[in-house]
Amino acid sequence: MAGKEQRDIEAGPPPPVEPALGVGMVGYAFMGAAHSQGWRTVGRVFDLPLRPVLAAIGGRDAAAVRAAADRHGWAAAETDWRALIARDDVQVVDICTPGDSHAEIAVAALEAGKHVLCEKPLANSVAEAEAMVAAAEAAAARGQVAMVGFNYRRLPAIAYARRLIADGRLGALRHVRITYLQDWLVDPDFPLTWRLEREHAGSGALGDLGAHAVDLAQYLTGEQLVGVSALTETFVRERPLLAGASTGLSASGATGRGQVTVDDAALFTGRLASGALASFEATRMAAGRKNALRLEINGERGSLAFDLERLNELSFHDHTEPAVSAGFRRILVTEPDHPYLEAWWPPGHALGYEHTFVHQARDLVRAIAAGTTAPAPSFADGLQVQRVLAAVEESAEKNAVYTPVPV
Repeated sequence: MAGKEQRDIEAGPPPPVEPALGVGMVGYAFMGAAHSQGWRTVGRVFDLPLRPVLAAIGGRDAAAVRAAADRHGWAAAETDWRALIARDDVQVVDICTPGDSHAEIAVAALEAGKHVLCEKPLANSVAEAEAMVAAAEAAAARGQVAMVGFNYRRLPAIAYARRLIADGRLGALRHVRITYLQDWLVDPDFPLTWRLEREHAGSGALGDLGAHAVDLAQYLTGEQLVGVSALTETFVRERPLLAGASTGLSASGATGRGQVTVDDAALFTGRLASGALASFEATRMAAGRKNALRLEINGERGSLAFDLERLNELSFHDHTEPAVSAGFRRILVTEPDHPYLEAWWPPGHALGYEHTFVHQARDLVRAIAAGTTAPAPSFADGLQVQRVLAAVEESAEKNAVYTPVPV
């Protein structure tokens, strides 16, 4: 027997190849790069029932989208999102565009028989979000999946915090406090990007940052906000017009100025269904704060706190312990028994921001394979966040009048 044949027999048959799941992504800037990282990595880390394939990426600028495809590993580039949806090798459409196009693309993709992942916030208005939910419900009857991308749910520390609360370790909840602070708009000469135009972004810090805060409050507590009282402000009302394309949160200005039509900051209080109180602050004008998402939840039996700048850690206080030894303790969330960590590094070897998108891709692939037609967070979850954002804006227009949130 030849040596090679003998080695093949000893090695056994090759491992089975999982069925391919073709992904098409619309958008290629900041979120496009983050989602690409997730899709490119997930199958190399987790054992999946389907094998994600980066089939095509779409964008209007042919040269830019081709460059993004080459950089991030996409097999093809499209300049028309309709052509991307129509491709036979695309089964999942991942939407990473500004909010004004979310509804149109998502509804078209669902009607074309595709699964959909859509970046947050789900839409620019409640009406658009409702149309997306209706399309998702109709698609679910055909076995399709629609999920909204609140990636911070996929932080191991946040997922573990949810487990502690669900297990009753905090008891009845009393207070939720969440702040999300950035500083990239402090400079009044930062140019007028799409994130500062209501027709494209829907809202400013409220939708960009506040949507994350609202989703985390509802996800962690397992409750919905039933009413809010809010203030918003736009501190810099005119900015230089944009010169060329923006990259992430960086851009350069040109001559001439345009009007800022979204909020720079939003501050609001709220009430959860159980009666627990919540407070929220979202701003892109906090000098020195780059991506400072912080939360604290207090209950009758204990408290927990989280800081995105220390994202592998959770602070937990068990108020049932004797006072002489009780206090907040630091939990390093890197053990294989912690959420998502069974496939990563040995304990103590930290994860980062980009891993949330890997975990997001994992959860979506598994939901598709399992036939779970309402994965969390679903489009309905995204609609509920949109209703809270709308109530915040309504309250702010009425000088902080308490405004109920439709449930």
